[in-house]
Amino acid sequence: MNTKKKFNSTQMYTKSIILVVLLSIILSTSYAQKSRVQSEKDFYSLKTISIPEDVKLEVGGIAVMPDGRIAASTRKGEIWIIENAYGPGVAHFTKFASGLHEILGLAYKDGAFYCTQRGELTKIEDTNKDGKADVFTPVAVFDLSGGYHEYAYGPVFDQNGDMYVTLNLSLGEDLGKWHGWLLKITPEGVVNPIATGFRSPAGFTVNSKGEVFYAENQGNWVGSGRITHVEKGDFTGNPDGLKFTKEPGSPLSLRPETVKGIVNGKPMYETAKKIKELKLPVVWFPHTIMGISTSDILEDVTNGAFGPFSGQYFVADQGHSKIMRMSLEKVNGKYQGACYPFFEGFSSGLLRLRWGLDNSIFAGMTSRGWASRGGQQYGLQRLVWNGETPFEMKNIHALTDGFELEFTTPADSTDLKNSMNYSVNSFTYKYHEDYGSPIINFQERKIIGIIPSSDGLKVKLVLDSVIEGNIHEIKLANIQSKEKLPLLHNTGYYTLNNIPQGEKTLLTEADKVKMQHHQSAIISPSKTSTVTSPKRQLKMPADWTQPDMVLQIKTKPGLKYDVSNFEIKAGSKIRLVFNNNDDMMHNVVGVMPGTADEVADLAIKLGLKGSQMNYVPASSNVLFNTALLQPHSSESIYFIAPTKPGEYTFLCTYPGHGSIMRGVLKVVL
Repeated sequence: MNTKKKFNSTQMYTKSIILVVLLSIILSTSYAQKSRVQSEKDFYSLKTISIPEDVKLEVGGIAVMPDGRIAASTRKGEIWIIENAYGPGVAHFTKFASGLHEILGLAYKDGAFYCTQRGELTKIEDTNKDGKADVFTPVAVFDLSGGYHEYAYGPVFDQNGDMYVTLNLSLGEDLGKWHGWLLKITPEGVVNPIATGFRSPAGFTVNSKGEVFYAENQGNWVGSGRITHVEKGDFTGNPDGLKFTKEPGSPLSLRPETVKGIVNGKPMYETAKKIKELKLPVVWFPHTIMGISTSDILEDVTNGAFGPFSGQYFVADQGHSKIMRMSLEKVNGKYQGACYPFFEGFSSGLLRLRWGLDNSIFAGMTSRGWASRGGQQYGLQRLVWNGETPFEMKNIHALTDGFELEFTTPADSTDLKNSMNYSVNSFTYKYHEDYGSPIINFQERKIIGIIPSSDGLKVKLVLDSVIEGNIHEIKLANIQSKEKLPLLHNTGYYTLNNIPQGEKTLLTEADKVKMQHHQSAIISPSKTSTVTSPKRQLKMPADWTQPDMVLQIKTKPGLKYDVSNFEIKAGSKIRLVFNNNDDMMHNVVGVMPGTADEVADLAIKLGLKGSQMNYVPASSNVLFNTALLQPHSSESIYFIAPTKPGEYTFLCTYPGHGSIMRGVLKVVL
């Protein structure tokens, strides 16, 4: 027997086994990597700038200086200059200026800072070059009535060196001149009113084409968060600022009484047919689904250095502590587009976004008593792209009879052809004086054709009809990339103000959807009910002669109830009177011990049907609840106190409020 041959044969066999095992490990590892659920943090990372304990950096403005230093203004009236903000190592903070009044915007140009205080646009200089401000020059002064909400934002420079400023509305009848307006101010201080209808215009931008876009929060006359393209003479929706249209220099003559005489609660799109000055939003951000308080807007001008979204916009949300994404297109000469989730998990409420010199995003934050999903009172963080491209719905384009979806990387062609992987719904909001709006005109759209592109980067969804003036929710499921990666986010909301002109799509037999599935997983908001439930008893039960105890609850500023603790007897008969004397909507919901966070999270997840359910989830942990009350309204409910002693929580479950607006109901024997 040839021992050498036997040995070689054994070696070859062993090597083969090793190769097979190694190949199996490589393939299984590769498959595991591709099939695992991906998160936003796989593509973008948050870098936190450490803030000294004695610096209360409630950021109202950010300016990136040419040498890379970062300047941050605060609502406390300070300006700090930060060195080494990009790291590594510890950032160094130097106070540049103080004693100013609530700086909610900051810019740097030609060696000077420009900031908007509550009553003034100010130029600030360091003339002796000692690192401290020594000359403060008023560029423009704004009238004030003393109202709590008379904030001022900006400035944002345009390409000609002029500055844009927005002035918030106050809550009373008295308004300082031009509040509720967008103003353009020259370096010499000449004030030019541009447009009105603004409620709380905390975020606005001048894009690379010199166009102005501003973000609005839900509130009076505002059904949900939205972004509007603003041009001279526009009226964007809130009529209070129209009281100044008689002033010299006003670019429009529309009067508040005219608007209030026409508005009847129909959608804004319908009202705009009667009021020619009324400018429709380019994109609606569905309330509580995309966010609750849209703030700053940042155009992606990085040419791909921050990911595959060049030319689109990033939109901050204060309450949800996150950044959303927005794509725009022009249809029939007017902007419209869609919004998508992007990145969440910031440490506090986002108010300002600015590009760093390395194409990262600096995010300035403050909760300011408004509350935010990020639990910190303030913060400064930097969002950095790691160079990997996520599989995303990159863009949505309107068609004459549907929508074309575009992906960041090619999608699996089999998944794209499956009609079960899509759902499309349309809805809108009321345009009225009330705070916010329920979802109205909800309809499930029927998909009649699906046409994927040969490269897997696009797919056309042909619908039986599209509804002009409505928001269209486009939701995808079970669609993977060619590399078998799932979509990082699967939903977009397209605001269809205009339907493109052209011929309808000619469908082949292969394109037609053979069977339209019923979207059983989606509960239509129009089918939900606000009928009184057993947990919201508005009438005293017939077998009661009178309540054993009456609880009176009001609100106070900063998302708080005026009473945070009650003691009641187990099993007693309770009448609860809730007076919402705040300027935003609230409810009172009693829950089982230890379940407040869970119930608050369930309320957020109600999505499109939340407002019809008073943001009270159908949970056994809910013991009693009021309706979601408009500002300056009240409601009484009746309930039996729990029989088991303990500390029960009552809270406001309106999204964004539940984490802070709470109280304790102590049940005793």
